[in-house]
Amino acid sequence: MSGEGAKSCFPPVARPDARVLVLGSLPGDASLQAGQYYAHPRNQFWPLMQAITGRPLAELAYAERLEALQQAGVALWDVIASARRRGSLDADIRDQQANDLRELAQSLPRLRAVAFNGATAARAAGQLDGLALDILALPSSSPAHTLAFDRKLEVWRQLGRYL
Repeated sequence: MSGEGAKSCFPPVARPDARVLVLGSLPGDASLQAGQYYAHPRNQFWPLMQAITGRPLAELAYAERLEALQQAGVALWDVIASARRRGSLDADIRDQQANDLRELAQSLPRLRAVAFNGATAARAAGQLDGLALDILALPSSSPAHTLAFDRKLEVWRQLGRYL
């Protein structure tokens, strides 16, 4: 999936009892190759969520990680359905097609907050205007975002009040 070909997101991971929806931009090449959300070994998503949920996500197989996340009330998806991009940097995204975030949010009756993982994802927040949801802009969990883990976690801990 590397190169500048068309890249597509994964299906949403969401149960009706989700209270928080975490939205990334578009999976990077490591994630696309693995067929898993946040598969790059230096992406801090899973350690961040482990710290917030108190569940041993890093020790679990991928399917079990997703199940544990959903049991904690967290849903995952991406704001971009498909795009062209060389490599994994959000700055290189071209010709993007958006996912229907509003439709997914409205299908989750217990949803209380939507958290955007990084600035590129956060630009899609307008899709959710008028919905009674808290909107959170989080620093990216990507290794390209060089903010220290502890500083990221400080902001990401906001998710805990919805779980």
